[in-house]
Amino acid sequence: MRLHIKNMVCIRCKMVVKSELENLGLHYATVELGEAVIREEISKAQMSALNAALKKSGLELMEDNKSILVEKIKTIIIEQVHYNDDQIKTNLSDYLSEKLNHNYTYLSNLFSEVKGTTIEKYYLAHKIEKVKELLAYDELNLTEIAYKLHYSSVAHLSNQFKKMTGLTPSHFKNLKHKRSSIQ
Repeated sequence: MRLHIKNMVCIRCKMVVKSELENLGLHYATVELGEAVIREEISKAQMSALNAALKKSGLELMEDNKSILVEKIKTIIIEQVHYNDDQIKTNLSDYLSEKLNHNYTYLSNLFSEVKGTTIEKYYLAHKIEKVKELLAYDELNLTEIAYKLHYSSVAHLSNQFKKMTGLTPSHFKNLKHKRSSIQ
């Protein structure tokens, strides 16, 4: 049985889901971002108990097909930006259409309707968050970050970063260093 879970965005979320399933005596085949495959059928009481337990951690079971599809879009973007170093071979719209077997216009309209933002803005926001994370770690220079996140140039990354945060990447990095030295 496949369960769709809202707000799963990281490895810890997967650990929470596994733990809650085990606490309820349920056996899972897999737990991935956004979904878990359970080996047995789940009773309504178990489903209710699982949902209540997940809600305590900010997660939630979903049954509505449109909500499930929006979460799948979010999951694909999060996995691509935060957990995958490989560049997608096509543009994002074709990639999502192929992965989800839906026309991109439908996906885009649905996402915008439910989330109040476009897929493109959601994707760019995650890329900028990843840039912030990499700048904060201070292990890669801006050229390496641009390459890692598949920007066409450092200038493109810098322009997008400034447009979305109001700061240049170097100014952001300097602020992070000042804050950490104060604490």
